Amino acid sequence: MPTVAEQTGTEEVHPDVALVEAARGGDAAAFEKLVRQYDRQIFRVAQHITQNREDAEDITQDVFMKAYGKLDQFQGNSKFSTWLTRIAVNESLMRLRKRKTSRTVSMDQDVQTEEGSIPRDFADWTPDPEQQYSSSELGDILQKTISGLSPGFRTVFTLRDIENLSTEETAEALGLSVPAVKSRLLRARLQLRERLSRYLKRKDGSVRP
Repeated sequence: MPTVAEQTGTEEVHPDVALVEAARGGDAAAFEKLVRQYDRQIFRVAQHITQNREDAEDITQDVFMKAYGKLDQFQGNSKFSTWLTRIAVNESLMRLRKRKTSRTVSMDQDVQTEEGSIPRDFADWTPDPEQQYSSSELGDILQKTISGLSPGFRTVFTLRDIENLSTEETAEALGLSVPAVKSRLLRARLQLRERLSRYLKRKDGSVRP
């Protein structure tokens, strides 16, 4: 993420804006530089929302294709990365809506129980039970627990707590008010904490610290 702004007269111009202007003028190398700067970030956002690597790869390509075709619509009122993120969020949510028509049960979908929804348990797939307590397993549990959040909460949590966007940038990317972002983030964190505690309790019969 660039941190040094270029000076033009008395106004600061972000390097991304200069690259966008160059790309609008037909400088393909300038747009390629923007792609290299943000493709991993866009991929992570798409993967967290869709919970599918192939979908995230497709969405990342679609985002930059659409961005290139709509460069004239970027007004510079927000960061270019925020503008890209908003396109990625829209593309990812559209992909989720299309997926709802499929009868295939996603491995990342919650299991519905009398106590509510819980992340799907894959413990029986593990060949060695001792590996269930490795650090990598804890990472998997956390990832599955995040995937158990509703798309609306998961998206806010991803942008704020994983991608470290500010509250204002998250609101801009999602088209929400700042209070709405704060409210969803709080509820997402509470749900995550409750689900993670419940999941770990089910794993060994006691809640881990």
